[in-house]
Parts: sequence; structure tokens; C-alpha cells
Amino acid sequence: MDGSCETGQEKGSGLVEVQMCQSILPCHANHQGELGAGQLLKWMDTTACLAAERHAGMACVTASMDDIQFEETVRVGQVINIKARVNRAFNTSMEVGIYVKVQEVLSGTTKRVCVAFSTFVAKPTGTHKVSLKPLDIQGSVEKMLEYSLASERRRLRLYNEEAFKNLMKDYYNLQDKGLCSRKPITPVVSTELTRVESIELVLPPHANHHGNTFGGQIMAWMENVATVSASRLCSCYPSLGAVDMFRFRGPSNVGDRLVFKAMVNNAFQTSVEVGVRVEAYNCEEWNEGTPRHINSASMIYYIPGLDGEKQTFPDVTYTTLDGERRFIGAIVRKRIRMARKHILYSKDEGPISVPWDRSNQVYLGYNNVAALTVLAGKRGWEASSINDKLGVYVHEEAYKLCLKVEMKVKTTAFHAFSLLADLPLRPQWDKNYLSCEEVEKADDEETIYHIKCSTVKGSKSRDFVVLLSKRQPCKDGDPYVVALRSVTVATVPPDENSIRSEVKCAGFLIHEIGYITCKVSYYNQVTSGVLPYVEGSLAGWSKSMEETAMSCMSFLEQDLLTTQF
Repeated sequence: MDGSCETGQEKGSGLVEVQMCQSILPCHANHQGELGAGQLLKWMDTTACLAAERHAGMACVTASMDDIQFEETVRVGQVINIKARVNRAFNTSMEVGIYVKVQEVLSGTTKRVCVAFSTFVAKPTGTHKVSLKPLDIQGSVEKMLEYSLASERRRLRLYNEEAFKNLMKDYYNLQDKGLCSRKPITPVVSTELTRVESIELVLPPHANHHGNTFGGQIMAWMENVATVSASRLCSCYPSLGAVDMFRFRGPSNVGDRLVFKAMVNNAFQTSVEVGVRVEAYNCEEWNEGTPRHINSASMIYYIPGLDGEKQTFPDVTYTTLDGERRFIGAIVRKRIRMARKHILYSKDEGPISVPWDRSNQVYLGYNNVAALTVLAGKRGWEASSINDKLGVYVHEEAYKLCLKVEMKVKTTAFHAFSLLADLPLRPQWDKNYLSCEEVEKADDEETIYHIKCSTVKGSKSRDFVVLLSKRQPCKDGDPYVVALRSVTVATVPPDENSIRSEVKCAGFLIHEIGYITCKVSYYNQVTSGVLPYVEGSLAGWSKSMEETAMSCMSFLEQDLLTTQF
């Protein structure tokens, strides 16, 4: 027997865990001896469904699945272990966490393949909805953490559609300005050449124990047609790297004809997004040509290289309005995935603050200014939103996320510098700043401040202790610099009523571009302490960064008008 499934309930915890173990046989693998991603998705959905039903006490169906990032390739001869448990039950839905590892039989070593989160709803025999019993979360720290994070993940799911619409508007605007696409460096391929269509007849073996088409089977068929589409672009064998968040729009049943339509949406150098649409027809609908749209998903592929480095995909272009929508939509989904990764899975940076004393003042001031200069000089900033007065940009390297806001201000560069370097004035234009008090003035260029910030999502307020280093230009063309980073000062210990947070690198560069006009550029290397204040703008459900930038511009310009009269 090649597989087994078992359930268990931790004593006193109320948490149900279901495990599936499978020995990978040739029948599970593709032509390269690797476990097919479609087969893995089927097993994951099965295990998660059983965990959900164990908690609900009745039949359950998959409502949606969050992003899945595949970290390891599973091969014939290895053993795969899938664990699923209900992390949290809401009113009528529940989140199930799915944790997949692969084991090497001979050595016994294990590696993580992926972590996924599915939403299930109970399916009672009647038409009424069922209220699920809450979980007793007494258990390990890890399980209590997942219980807490489940609420945050649910919030992101509910915001996802709104965020997508907001960002689509922004990126259509960027497309009109010619800022949405990078310049092709290789011959361009039309996405129309990657279209694939396939049909499947749902038979009894494809149905689950409720009589509906098994969700995992639909995912497997979707992965198959998406792989064919991606291979038409690269003319080789691509590997599935990730699946974007998706939801099931409706059921299908035995006897339905399922039509799968796939096409490359966009290529991002070493990855490509393929969109898949699933339409269902019963006999009557088939004759009338009226399909039911039951699912859509986006799958991200890469080309593995012999040296471990990912290979590059050809650049693509679109030739239709629908192709343009897909092209821009892929950029937006990539942005939302980036935001969700940093919001939900940001790694602990460790201590960032450095001790402050007079003996290391020169060293700290130099590093403060140098770090901001290096951050500003990074290449590859991607435009997020731009209008006539300001632009917001993001830059990502692995788990390092940086933000830039450029503002065109009608005031002199020196005047803007004077106001921005006077940090106690910031609460007048930044609503996140409650207060800013001087702790120690080292000299005219270095000052320590204690900043108290507003609460976010009902948590405690946050505070920062920062070193501000300001520099005037050494020669024409150089910017004015206002650099910030966290330091440790014995006279300002952490307060139990607030969360002591840290800034790694932030600040302003101010360039003179006219007699009474300057460009103010704000930079921030986002830390876990800063993230709660910018996550809404990153994910697309708010415009807080743009609103703060407009407030800053008004403050700088209004103050100049006041001093002139």
C-alpha cells in the first residue's frame, strides 16, 4: 500500500490534525521523475477537507485557497507527509492549515515542500447555513500563533478583491504613462501564441464523497493545461513555483463537461504567470452553449537551470484588450503577493538599534547618511502609483522591502530641508506621529529623538528612539540629506505601555530643481515595526502613503506662504 491517512486530536486542545503519508511511485510522477504538482494539490485538498469535516462533524467543501509557494521538488522513491489542521473556525467558515514535507528514505532527512491555507465551509443537507463551533486554542505556542494569524489572513482575503480593483486602476494609469512595462531586451512573443484549451468529462472516479467534482481534481486538471501553456512560451519543461490565491465560484457534478482555457498573462524575467479559466456545462448547457464559470486561477512557473539558477523567459506582449487586462492584472497580483508575503511571513530582523554614546557619534552619523545614500541609489524601483505631484515606488530583494515616495514641492530646497530636519514638527503633517521629543543634541548635525506613534489595528502604540543626521550639499547638484536610524539610549528605556520598534534606514533627500521648486524623496527600508503603518498602501486597500505625502507637501508649501507675509 503506497499511502495512508490518519486523524488525531490533541488532548485538551480541541485541535484536530489529519495526516497523509504517500510513497512517490512512477504513476504519481511526470516524465522527469518528479511528483506532479497536480497530484500534490489533490492530496493536499483531500487531507484538508478531512480535517475540516472532522471539526464540523459534517460534509465540507473548499471555498478558497491562499497563495502556495513550492520550495522543494519531490521525486520518485521519496515519502511525502501532509498534515492538515483547523487553525480557526469563524461563523460559517474555517481556515485549515496544510503543511507538506518530503522525506528521503535512506537518510531520513526531511525538507519543507510548502505551507498552504484553505478556507472550507460546512455543507449541511438542507439549505440553511451552519454556525461552526469555536476552537479551544489551549496548546503549543505555534498553534496559538496560527490561531491569531488566521484572523489576519482572513482580513487579507476579504480585502483582496477591493485591493485588486484599486491597484488595477493605478496600474492602468501607469500603463498610460508608459511606466508599467520594462523595455524588452529579447524578441517579444505574443501571449496569444500560448493559448491552450482542453476538455474533461467528469466521471464517478473524479467526484468526491458529496457527489461534486473533487476540488483537488479540478486543480490537477488546471495545473496540467497551465503547464502546457507555459511550455509554449519557453519551449522547454517549466516547473510550477506558486499558485496565486483563488476561490471556487461554484460546483460541478458527475456528467459535466469541464473546459479549461489557459494563456500566459505576463512574463517577469525568471518567472511567468499563466491564467486558467474553468467553465462547466451540463448536457442542456452544452447544447445551448451557456457555460458556468466555476473557477479561475493564476499559476507561476519558472525554468530550473542546471546550476540552480532560474533561466529567463522571453518577453511577452499583448494584441487585444483582454490581453492588456491580463498583462496588467498579472503585475497587480505580483504586487499583492509581495505585500501578503511581507505582512504575513516577514522574518524577524533581530536587533537593529545600535548603542549611542559620544565616542561613536562620528561613526554612527557617517553610517546613517551612507546607508540612506546607498538605498536611494538602488536600481529597479517599480512604480506603484504616480500623479502630477507625487509618485510611490517599491523595491524588493528577497525578504528586504524598501519604499520611495517622490514629491514635487513648490518651495526652496533649503526651506524644505529646514522643516523636515526639525523632527518635532512632523506630527503636524504625519498622522502616525503622536509626539516627537528631543532626547539629546550631540551637535548641529546629530540629534536623538523619542517618537511616539499611533496605535494600529487595536494593538499597543509604538515608539522609536532614532538618530537624525542632517547634511547640507557639499557642491552644486548634491542633495540635502535628512537620515534616520534607530539607536539605544539608556535614558529612554522601553515602556510597558507601548511596543518599542526600530528603523533600519529612512529619511529624505531634497534636490533643488528650480528657483522655488524642489524634489523631496522619502525612503524607508521597511522593518517589522514600520510595516503596520504602510501595509494598507502596499496591499492596495488604502492610500495612506499618498495621503501622508500630500499632507507633507501642503505643510512645506503652506509654511513658506506664511513666512512671506
